[in-house]
Amino acid sequence: MNVVEIEAALSELALQPFDREEFPFAFLKAFGNKETTITRLRKGETNASDVASGVLQRNNIHLATCETGTVNATLKALRESPKTISAKAKFILATDGQTLEAEDLTSGETIASAYPDFPQYFGFFLPLAGISTIKEIKDNPIDVRATGRLNKLYVELLKDNPEWATEARRHDMNHFMARLIFCFFAEDTDIFPGGKLFTRTIEQMAERDGSNTHEVLGTLFRAMNIKHAERAPAGLPRWTTEFPYVNGGLFSGNTDVPRFSRMARVYLLHAGQQLNWAQINPDIFGSMIQAVADENERDALGMHYTSVPNILKVLNPLFLDDLRAQLATAGNNPRQLLNLRKRLAKIRVFDPACGSGNFLVIAYKEMRAIEAEINRRRGEPDLRTTIPLTNFRGIELRDFAAEIARLALVIAEYQCDVLYRGQRLALTEFLPLDAQNWITCGNALQLDWLSICPPTGNGVKVVSDDLFQTPLDQAEIDFANNGGETYICGNPPYKGSQTQAKEQKIDLDIVFKPYGISSKQIDYVGAWFMKAAAYGKHTQSATAFVSTNSICQGRVVPILWPKIFETGSIISFAYTSFKWANLASYNAGVTVSIVGLSRPQNKKRYLFDLNGEGITTVREAENITPYLTIGESVVVSSRQESISSLHHMSFGNMPMDGGNLLISSAEIDQLHLTAAQKAQFIRPILGSAEFIRGLVRYCLWIKDSQLEDALKIDRIRKRVDSVRETRLASSDAGTRQMAERAHQFRETHASRSHTIVVPRVSSEARQYLPVGYLPADSIVSDSAFALYDAPLWNMALIASRLHLVWIATVCGKLKTDFRYSNTLGWNTFPVPLLTEQNKADITRCAEDILLAREAHFPATVADLYDPDQMPENLRHAHERNDEVLERIYIGRRFRNDTERLEKLFDLYAKMTGGRGATQTTRKTTS
Repeated sequence: MNVVEIEAALSELALQPFDREEFPFAFLKAFGNKETTITRLRKGETNASDVASGVLQRNNIHLATCETGTVNATLKALRESPKTISAKAKFILATDGQTLEAEDLTSGETIASAYPDFPQYFGFFLPLAGISTIKEIKDNPIDVRATGRLNKLYVELLKDNPEWATEARRHDMNHFMARLIFCFFAEDTDIFPGGKLFTRTIEQMAERDGSNTHEVLGTLFRAMNIKHAERAPAGLPRWTTEFPYVNGGLFSGNTDVPRFSRMARVYLLHAGQQLNWAQINPDIFGSMIQAVADENERDALGMHYTSVPNILKVLNPLFLDDLRAQLATAGNNPRQLLNLRKRLAKIRVFDPACGSGNFLVIAYKEMRAIEAEINRRRGEPDLRTTIPLTNFRGIELRDFAAEIARLALVIAEYQCDVLYRGQRLALTEFLPLDAQNWITCGNALQLDWLSICPPTGNGVKVVSDDLFQTPLDQAEIDFANNGGETYICGNPPYKGSQTQAKEQKIDLDIVFKPYGISSKQIDYVGAWFMKAAAYGKHTQSATAFVSTNSICQGRVVPILWPKIFETGSIISFAYTSFKWANLASYNAGVTVSIVGLSRPQNKKRYLFDLNGEGITTVREAENITPYLTIGESVVVSSRQESISSLHHMSFGNMPMDGGNLLISSAEIDQLHLTAAQKAQFIRPILGSAEFIRGLVRYCLWIKDSQLEDALKIDRIRKRVDSVRETRLASSDAGTRQMAERAHQFRETHASRSHTIVVPRVSSEARQYLPVGYLPADSIVSDSAFALYDAPLWNMALIASRLHLVWIATVCGKLKTDFRYSNTLGWNTFPVPLLTEQNKADITRCAEDILLAREAHFPATVADLYDPDQMPENLRHAHERNDEVLERIYIGRRFRNDTERLEKLFDLYAKMTGGRGATQTTRKTTS
């Protein structure tokens, strides 16, 4: 369930008569627990509670209902219950139907509420659904509740007006919803005079069965687009008189309204009457509501929300930190403060994938806060803002999200005016709205950014009859102030090459073809970086995007980044990989990086590392590499030979057999071979899955010298014939040619003494890459790499933390799994010159790792390297291996993976003819 559904379910529960026996199960059901789970708890099969009327859900919550007036004592009993501890409950909750108390046992945070009001604390309980709690939502639940009410109304209206769900009318429906949101906000903020004027008018003038609600709304919308002096000639009824002239294109154009049923009218009134829309956060509400209008995303209500702290990770180093530093330097100097205010007035913020505008809204609010402080210091607190909304530009593909982005900025402007100048001045200057359109609805990868955000500020003045129907060829608007800085920011969509739609591949081709780049391997987000770099050639600008970390890893780096650097851009700051969580249930969050681009201006560059505890380390640098390390910007490309003269690593053997050379244990029995024949023709075969998960598989392995004897066995001969037929039927000429040796795999690599096996794909959850030692009779399939008869110390290198961070960075990932490459990962891995003693030391480390594994036979590699269950002796063997190897590199253990990477890139640069890394200084912030 999503956050909106959870809030709605809890609100419904609070409205029902309190049932002591049923409450615990209804509460758990509100967080998405399945009926089978509830049934087992109800029967006591999984309920181990030792508190009267208690229900205990392991790893989640211990809750109980109780007699009136005993809530605090019951909560104490739950807290002290041995079962609460043994079942690892995260929350405890007690209620008597009049009050409700709960405690987060992890943080120690508590809540106490009147029973009917407990749904207001739904954010407190979100971890029960596997959803990370975000402070802004927990502290102010209005945005989620408003989203839920509007979603109910939207769905009900489409049920009664199916034609409004068609492509032809979707824009009208979206426009209608945007108008409603404005009206709800306006009536709770005195923009409309007299409290709840909008919903009071609907309640009074619209029939209870909803039959004329659309006419009442249409009349109100038309009135708000006509000046008061012109309303009488327009034939508007007197009950519209109190509504102000809004203008701004919000109520112009088509004023059609969908028809309302009785229930739709009720939902409309509830949305207005039961909520205080003055408390809306436009950045939060906008990002939540954007899924309402998309049937495919409606289940994801609220999941698009990006927290303010995460947005500020982009905006602060991009330009806000510099503004605050200038404010601090200015002190109370009137001239310096005035200069800063003039600078603020010229700054343009441009989000070319703006969604519902949350990056733009946060940027606007932060800049207004700085401006307000300037005005306070200059003794001008009531001064009207000089920061125009038209300096906050966006491009958004989806119609409704673009409309909400415009509306969110309008609301943010009014809220800032109230906050910094007072309600009276804010109301005086808010209406009529400005008719300029500063959010463009279109495809950002096919639009000219310079026309939407021109470098000089000169453009086509847009005064549209309809704020939401401005044609794309009129997207240019004069800036209120020319010559300012432009800051490009946002969180563009991520789509790996395997998940891109045809239209997205076309977009990528449009962007990259002029640069001679094949975009087949580039994530969709890479196109925004390329366009931003190209934009930077023509105007004073800087960029920062949130991106999947794949664009700073693997094969994409040598394809994309040299072209970006050729535009004159450099990486001015970056956040290395961290989890960017959203409000989806049990979502660990996508792993992202933040990358800032700018033109070189002799400024220091900053690299931010965010650790698991949320502590950020900031380091100054003279250069940041495309792998987000400090040092010379080397780019690692595939090599056919090892730069460190390491043992050759080969692909495993590809059968290309139609399944006829691979064979199971049962099929071996069906061959009726003698023991001698089995020894001669049957070999165990291992790929990634077999090695990691301990699966057993075999293959026919027939040498040319054995072919005559093998074909005398009828069932083997039939299999060889089937391989020949499969290969001859192939459209590939090389495969057809291989039919001449149908008894063999494409490759016939095997060892004389032993093989070191390395899976091509493995889970990112493991702290070390899986690598193993196989006897001579084992065959390695093409889903793994092999080092045949290699000295064992090679295994120690592969099993090290050093090698894992190198592979993760230069080879990249397949989805979220490590993707190994012999030419890009192994052959480029920089290793210092090893003495014989070094080799002996790490050989012993490899032996210790193998012995530690053997002690836990028959546990599989998957079992042994589960990060939560890794045996202590195996962990110790790996740590010893890391210590021995890392002392060879720098004479001590590395402090973290960032330091490991920087040393590896430094060494790589030296071994391949590049220069060493720059010197850096360190400072730490929290």
